[in-house]
Amino acid sequence: MAYYLGLDSSTQGLCALLIDASAGTVVLETAVNFGQDLSEFDCPQGFLAHPDPLVKHSDPLLWAAALDLVLGRLHAQGAPLSQVVGVSGSGQQHGTVYLSHEFATALDGAETLVAAVQPCLTRLTAPIWMDSSTTAECAEISAQSGGVEEVRRRSGSAAIERFSGPQIRKFAKTEPEDYADTGVIHLVSSYLCSLLVGGNAPIDFGDGAGMNLLNLGSGQWDEVLLAATAPGLVAKLPPVAPSRQVVGTIAPYFCAKYGFAASTKVVAWSGDNPNSLIGVGGWQPGTAVVSLGTSDTFFAAMQQPVVDPAGYGHVFGNPAGGFMCLIAFKNGSLAREAVKQEFGLSWPEFDVASFASTPPGNHGNLMLPYFVPEITPLVLQAGPRYQGDADFLAGRNPAGRVRALVEAQAMSLRLHSQWIGEKPNTVRVTGGAAKSDGICQVLADVFDATVERLETGSSAALGAAMRAANGAGGFAWADLTAKFCACVGGKSVRPIPANVAVYRDLLPRFAAFEAAQG
Repeated sequence: MAYYLGLDSSTQGLCALLIDASAGTVVLETAVNFGQDLSEFDCPQGFLAHPDPLVKHSDPLLWAAALDLVLGRLHAQGAPLSQVVGVSGSGQQHGTVYLSHEFATALDGAETLVAAVQPCLTRLTAPIWMDSSTTAECAEISAQSGGVEEVRRRSGSAAIERFSGPQIRKFAKTEPEDYADTGVIHLVSSYLCSLLVGGNAPIDFGDGAGMNLLNLGSGQWDEVLLAATAPGLVAKLPPVAPSRQVVGTIAPYFCAKYGFAASTKVVAWSGDNPNSLIGVGGWQPGTAVVSLGTSDTFFAAMQQPVVDPAGYGHVFGNPAGGFMCLIAFKNGSLAREAVKQEFGLSWPEFDVASFASTPPGNHGNLMLPYFVPEITPLVLQAGPRYQGDADFLAGRNPAGRVRALVEAQAMSLRLHSQWIGEKPNTVRVTGGAAKSDGICQVLADVFDATVERLETGSSAALGAAMRAANGAGGFAWADLTAKFCACVGGKSVRPIPANVAVYRDLLPRFAAFEAAQG
């Protein structure tokens, strides 16, 4: 038998998923929760406490300890690790780890991964995607690179606080001696991949595109952006590699400790969003994916690497080849929960009664659901905005408020994804709210596309396992997708032509309402 292992290091935990690619089955899945299982690292939610709320760092030793722990659990559960042919992984995007030159050989003779990494850290903490403390550095990089538009044209995104380039610049400015001592700067993904191979692994194209340092056109580090970020940076970055590249075989440490075969291939790790694109079967253009979570996220494969002129969307590498876009909206389930609580609704009342008693278009009543500050579009002042009749404005129409919220979320997804220039035929929906028939019908009507609900769980870990099967085992993407990315049978939702026409007419008015708040 031949198995493939996918690992996903997310903000709050590390998941491991073992698949049999030939049979199309998940053999075993286990996980480590950072707060519950590794409390000694003081990262109960995946990051360290800090007096500045804009600063969000984690302990890179936590991620090393989690890798040992999750593999130990797999071994203890009897996972056939000796029959694993390939391993790949997923890491939370944008986070950076700073290490000395000695890291390349740190695993030689080490008893634990933490013991191997600890003496190699030139920065004891790792900024992660939640960090928003680099506004000044973003402005400096933009100014030195020729402006915001030039950074976007080169890298696929404007300089963003959470992205790796601004974080590296801040470290080089504030701790120049430690920066000078740094031999290699890894992303979370390439750092963990490096531990698996016992040396410095490359950064894959998918995750590298989320750094404000990679040139989308060439697929290599961009000289202008490097120069604008920090001195001597190119010498500190690993090379860039295709996402499907086998970057080495697993280190002897893992063979001796957990029973892996010495021939086990390690495929380049990537970011969590590129891996999720694979794990939900969205790797081909024509299928968009909407994740309805704490934040709502839209991502899709792209024919061409066009960039968002408004600056809200991002372009990353697609592990299956080409590019992908991603747009995030903070007011996802947070807003849905806020409306539910405001009117004391049960979920059946929210999901069934509200949509049954209100028509598509909601009699023209509109909402902008900014219950927390929004990033797409950028709205710093929290507070929902309303437009409509007296009962709606006064809050005497709970069902209308529910429909206004859901229609606003769907139209915002549609409006802010139009820059891609490719209309999806299918929208795959995942997350807790995907169970709602009303929400799925609104999405189908607004996008004029069939909505499919996914059975896929742990999409980033599954995507990593599928990438291992593709890169190390030669399995075709279409074959893997058919086996592992099935939709919930009988639960697809088709657009209703009359409703499509309503939203087609309503979208420009919604866009004008949104623009007036800027």
